[in-house]
Amino acid sequence: MWHGLWQDQPGYEVTLAETPLEELLTLLNLEQIEENLFRGFHPKGRKHRLFGGQIIAQALMAAARTVDGERPVHSLHAYFLRPGDPSTPAIFDVERIRDGRSFSTRRIVVIQRGQAIFNMDASFQVVETGLSHSVPMPDVPQPDESLITEAMADRPFLSIRQQASDDAQARKNEPTQYIWLKTTGPVPDDPLIHSTLLSYESDSALLGTSRIPHMQAVQRKQMQVASLDHSIWYHQAVDVGEWLLYSLTSPNAGHARGYSRGTIHTQDGTLVASCIQEGLIRVHES
Repeated sequence: MWHGLWQDQPGYEVTLAETPLEELLTLLNLEQIEENLFRGFHPKGRKHRLFGGQIIAQALMAAARTVDGERPVHSLHAYFLRPGDPSTPAIFDVERIRDGRSFSTRRIVVIQRGQAIFNMDASFQVVETGLSHSVPMPDVPQPDESLITEAMADRPFLSIRQQASDDAQARKNEPTQYIWLKTTGPVPDDPLIHSTLLSYESDSALLGTSRIPHMQAVQRKQMQVASLDHSIWYHQAVDVGEWLLYSLTSPNAGHARGYSRGTIHTQDGTLVASCIQEGLIRVHES
């Protein structure tokens, strides 16, 4: 397992990890301060507001630490309420809503300076068998590892944007993206860590997909952009150290909001997760 080093006082320091992935793993090791209370920290170099995927991953970790390990997460539904401040530790308050024979439900509120910045419900289920089907993986070429550069290692995940096999040029302005992704290094052999890391990365491109049809008409600096809500359904256990295809589309944008959804497949075509997000896309006059 991984371990982190924190100080409790204002001006705390997070021990610098060797790589961004190792730093993220350290940040997922939340400090438990009461039975249902945890404290989380942020990347040392983070400026402005926090990355939503980080808070989702840490909230999932906090919830999971109050649930029987034999019950993996099967879904979460989150709302971003206020921008997160990277200079202030976050408190994760977990409410044990229910522990039934098959399902456990947790509600997590993330607090900074006495105000809720995020809330999330997560559901965990004992492993069961049942009816099974899934949508096939889109027809997309396999990841071209020759495109990987040293600069890509500056994040916890490698990502390669890939065009679809059919008439890619004609489709370039459609709100659709295909992204191959995997971690930049090894990850502990713990299914929960893989689920939390997948949750982190799931927030990286959904909202941007809603902006694709409008990129030529509206410059990014004219947009106020922020995630509003985020949902994930976990269909199968996942290995984030292997290539995964994140297929994203945006069926709708309107009323200063963009709606996007995505599916995540393994290289062999197994559907492992589905995501939905709505975000603020407010256009200001230049």
